[in-house]
Amino acid sequence: MPHNAASRLSANRSSLRHKLRYALGHPGRVLPYLRRAGRDGLLRVRHRGNHVGYYRAVMASDTARSPEAAVGGSPSHARWLEIGRMQFDYLVGHGLTPRDRMLEIGCGNLRAGWRFIEHLEPGHYYGVDISPDILVEAKKTVVRYGLQGRMPYLTPVQDLTFDFLPDAWFTVVHAHSVFSHSPLGVVDECLAHVGRILAPGGKFDFTFDRTEGAEHQVLHEDFYYRTETLIRLAERHGLAARFQDDWERLPHGQSKIRVTHRRPREADAGG
Repeated sequence: MPHNAASRLSANRSSLRHKLRYALGHPGRVLPYLRRAGRDGLLRVRHRGNHVGYYRAVMASDTARSPEAAVGGSPSHARWLEIGRMQFDYLVGHGLTPRDRMLEIGCGNLRAGWRFIEHLEPGHYYGVDISPDILVEAKKTVVRYGLQGRMPYLTPVQDLTFDFLPDAWFTVVHAHSVFSHSPLGVVDECLAHVGRILAPGGKFDFTFDRTEGAEHQVLHEDFYYRTETLIRLAERHGLAARFQDDWERLPHGQSKIRVTHRRPREADAGG
């Protein structure tokens, strides 16, 4: 592993030392960071103990300024398109077909979703998000790309229990840059329930901010986890999880894990 990559993966971005070093290297970003910290602090007070409510308010604020920047901090429309294309190409390269039934968790304004909607058979795409504001922008994306006839479902949610969705229905579940903004309790909730809605032979791909040092968070917006923490969590809920090495070669900044149902032999070994 290159030294700069190893340094990035071991960095604790919540430490005062890291913040001071970053500020010295990027002085132009200090004031925006302080503004964001002030806003986030106020929102945390308003939504004390409720991360979903807090992050919904963050998304409302970010979406009001720039819907595309609110999704993954895309600095430009070109980058918004590039990251969406990267997600789409990866899943198609891993066998996504028009017949698949897909759930996208944290679909945002359909950065990747519009491509999935276009690719899948009508009615085979279901997007959920905790932010009603970004889902309004998602509907605008559907109109902009003329995808009304593909009949996508776009639904706001309060949690990740998926209690309104059918058993064993989705062949592909996808969550890009969702767990990177989620405390472990939210991740655990998702993994506790996703197996019920995942069809036999289906897969759940999610990205996360990876660290090989101490797990930490920044401004309660960005969460950094060790790979083994998330794999163990999936296994605790009777799922098999595998780190996706081929995703690491792409220019995106996050890592990916694929979750599936355990095969009978794996389930017997685990039981």
